[in-house]
Amino acid sequence: MTMEKRRWSLETISVHGGHEPDEHCPSRAVPIHQTTSYMLDSAEKAARLFDLDEVGHLYSRISNPTTEVLEKRLAMMEGGSGALVVASGQAAISTAVLNIAQKGQNIVSSSHLYGGTHHLFEDTLKRMGIDVHFVDPRDPDNFSQAIDGDTRCVYLESIPNPKNSIADFQAIADIAHDNDIPMIVDNTVTTPYLFRPFEHGADIVVYSLTKFLGGHGNSLGGAIIESGDFNWGNGKFPELTEGDPSYGGDPYWDKFGEMAYVIKARAQLLRDLGPCISPLNSFLILQGIETLSLRMKKHCENALKISRWLEEHPHVSWVNYPGLLSHQDHKLARRYLPDGYGAIVCFGVEGGIEEGRKVIDSVEMISHLANIGDSRTLIIHPATTTHKQLSREERSKAGVTDDLIRLSVGIEDVDDIISDLKGALDVIKE
Repeated sequence: MTMEKRRWSLETISVHGGHEPDEHCPSRAVPIHQTTSYMLDSAEKAARLFDLDEVGHLYSRISNPTTEVLEKRLAMMEGGSGALVVASGQAAISTAVLNIAQKGQNIVSSSHLYGGTHHLFEDTLKRMGIDVHFVDPRDPDNFSQAIDGDTRCVYLESIPNPKNSIADFQAIADIAHDNDIPMIVDNTVTTPYLFRPFEHGADIVVYSLTKFLGGHGNSLGGAIIESGDFNWGNGKFPELTEGDPSYGGDPYWDKFGEMAYVIKARAQLLRDLGPCISPLNSFLILQGIETLSLRMKKHCENALKISRWLEEHPHVSWVNYPGLLSHQDHKLARRYLPDGYGAIVCFGVEGGIEEGRKVIDSVEMISHLANIGDSRTLIIHPATTTHKQLSREERSKAGVTDDLIRLSVGIEDVDDIISDLKGALDVIKE
């Protein structure tokens, strides 16, 4: 019985999933296959590989043995049929949408988005002729009203960064499926340790592996994972059900079934656009995934304690964290996130932008940088950095107020994090 068939826990899959030492390379750790291309046994085999009639490695832009382990592990962790790993989270989101959308079509997206995703949807996709209808995800009916005959998918984030809202995933998935379109969920902030979107109606999951899955701020990567349950043969997706002339005319849906979407993304978009990940980055992300369950538990414990401490601080105007009873989506958070509410804590300080900058400039241990999901605690002022290019209205919809400070809470001792925040907040008195 292969590893993929065993019903292991997430913790065990995180360590062992997708890798079995072979007779040619019995390394216990996943080897780094730092190569561009691979020997072909025969002309016949080469032809079969190029026609997608046989599984194997040809060229590392398309596939790589180190990256393949990462893809198998991610699919096992999510409970999906297959995965494609690419160079970054942005590459994953772009590829996921372009795999099924083209000029004249549209997607319906939550307006509660990471700033980079908003730019992709509002600007870049628009230049390609793909419209994006933004809706408030707190009312599932908003998705229903925005969907039309040209809509290709609905899109949302598990915990939006930095909005920290929680949507009713199952209700939105039901609306998508009633319209014969898939639901795509960016699960970066929660990871499969806290939330498994396929269990709540999602059809495609995307990740920035750069964040919590990698966990150490040293490697860029992204992933697309397919559930294997969506019916691409429902008449709405000819790109999957009609032949691809660049591969002999065979339809992906007929040939690959539950992996049709992710194989099309690899065979067409990874081949043609080339957003491939380096084998070294795949290796480093695999190392991070091995400790995911330990880190996410600590991230969540620290974030909850810090958010409660911030609520009591006299110079903090408000705190936004789904684990707080005061959070407007706390009931949904308890329903969908029973094992923890993530590591992103947002709060406002008295005095707005100027006082917020003083706080950020006064931290010592906490790192001021534009990332989340590191083992270290990170801090930033989104209105003047990650979301600066958005209009005031767009920032408001994303939950980015002028006084907002975003923390990505790390795994340090929580008292040390609080001590650093306390010293930084004390500058407001001056």
